[in-house]
Amino acid sequence: MTDELLMGELTSALSCQSGMKIHINYAEKLPGGDINETFKLNTDSGLLFLKMNDARSYPDMFEREFMGLETIYATNTLSVPRPLATGRSGGKVFLVTEFIEKGGANPDFWENFAAGLSRMHRHTQAHFGLPQANYIGTIKQYNTPYTSWSVFYAFNRLQPLTREAYDRHVIDKQMVTQMESLWRQLPRIFPEEPPALLHGDLWSGNFMVGPDGRARVYDPAVYYGNREMDLAMARLFGGFDTRFYYTYQSMFPLAHEWQQRISVCQLYPLMVHLLLFGGSYYNSVKEVLDTF
Repeated sequence: MTDELLMGELTSALSCQSGMKIHINYAEKLPGGDINETFKLNTDSGLLFLKMNDARSYPDMFEREFMGLETIYATNTLSVPRPLATGRSGGKVFLVTEFIEKGGANPDFWENFAAGLSRMHRHTQAHFGLPQANYIGTIKQYNTPYTSWSVFYAFNRLQPLTREAYDRHVIDKQMVTQMESLWRQLPRIFPEEPPALLHGDLWSGNFMVGPDGRARVYDPAVYYGNREMDLAMARLFGGFDTRFYYTYQSMFPLAHEWQQRISVCQLYPLMVHLLLFGGSYYNSVKEVLDTF
């Protein structure tokens, strides 16, 4: 972060897109981050959060994430870091948001979190999907609109990842055949339900406790989909208290036999992880497919 050109571009983008003059004093590299470089920016207007990646590989990734954060922010339901600027400098693309300090959870943290999610899920539109593709991690996420969730899930979620996994020799022809069999069964598995605004990547690594003791979610992969996808993703890797699920169910009950659909909903993030992190997720995918 000693690149003066990049610092200048960031300063200009922040000042232009936020509508006020912002000067960056210094940047501190943050640990972690499997996908992006992340920094804490000290500015004369307070602390900000920066992440960067390669512009050639992911030219529009942060532009899409910026739009996703704006979409959730506008609902006034779940709290997200306010998106401030996005752009490109040299070989890097960047996203700047407000910096969220960690806090201690309120006694009603999980109930409040679930209530916010249920309110967000009530935001709907006529079609599943979005006007444009976006990303989950570094995997492109297709959002071609469909009126049927089963068609959307097959054509925009499972089919593209199955094709990519087969082309990379991560899965074999037998698993492709199992996937195709599952796609044909989706209309009988999922009941009809209106599209819901989803976070899209709701696991324990994508939320934190904010300074007010309430949840902040980030790294969204938003689209309008079946709301069971967010709940199934939350269950996949743990980290959510049972109060979260009980409260959600009491406020916005899921359709009958939702428990039988959890593994089908989890198949998409499992395929994403198989592509991102390798064969350790192969058996998890196979276990789901073997039940159909």
